[in-house]
Amino acid sequence: MARVVRINVAPVKSLGLVHPEEIELDARGLAGNRRFWLVDESRRLVNNKRRGQLVRIRPEWNEQTRELALTFPDGTRVAGVVELGPQPFEVEMYGYPLASRRVLGPWEDAISEYAGERLTLLWADEGAPDRLHAGTVTLVSRESLKRLAEEAGEDDLDGRRFRMLVEIEGVDPHKEDAWQGTHVRVGDATIRVNGDVGRCAVTTHDPDTGVPTVDTLKALARYRREGRKEPLPFGVYGSVVVPGRVRVGDDVQPLQERLIATSLY
Repeated sequence: MARVVRINVAPVKSLGLVHPEEIELDARGLAGNRRFWLVDESRRLVNNKRRGQLVRIRPEWNEQTRELALTFPDGTRVAGVVELGPQPFEVEMYGYPLASRRVLGPWEDAISEYAGERLTLLWADEGAPDRLHAGTVTLVSRESLKRLAEEAGEDDLDGRRFRMLVEIEGVDPHKEDAWQGTHVRVGDATIRVNGDVGRCAVTTHDPDTGVPTVDTLKALARYRREGRKEPLPFGVYGSVVVPGRVRVGDDVQPLQERLIATSLY
């Protein structure tokens, strides 16, 4: 039986991950995941492709009390209760408007000083997705990570490189691909697995330092191109059909046979 082995949450998109022992999924996914995001002076999304060092900032976020804390590599900790600017901040993510407001307080200045450029910290009203068309839950297996590590000539690959919400183990490599178009129970929740997650250069970075260390894209290209909708697929995304709690150690159980592939896209 497959089971959940790690949960990866990004309160601030592009900063470090946190790893709760349990989460509550609702119809929109996990409240507070990618609640915050950054743009540069041109109002372009800031990500780890060009600013890998941001992953070294460790966030703490309480969705209920709205307390945000950021710990920087030198030990500096900036914390407080989040307040928002009164006006909407007109900005797009991946070419689509994303309802956001500017975050007031000390965090923006601290991040900008660390990054060496002026950045704006934003609150996404519904959380910032990886792609506007994608689902709200992402999943990958440790067995798939092991298979990719072998292709890349590595002993192991840390799943944090891929920033998936749920990591599982107890299946064949890339078994999660076969769940596309089906319902899968994860803990008390049920998700519909919708498609592949396409990969970018962020996955080449060490998840602790943000420095490129493994050419994951070249490895994926060697054995994952043919027959896939995404050119460099690794892991899957889905949407929540039955809300519920997900805990580390919970069972992961497919509930039906794969549907007709044309219904996936």
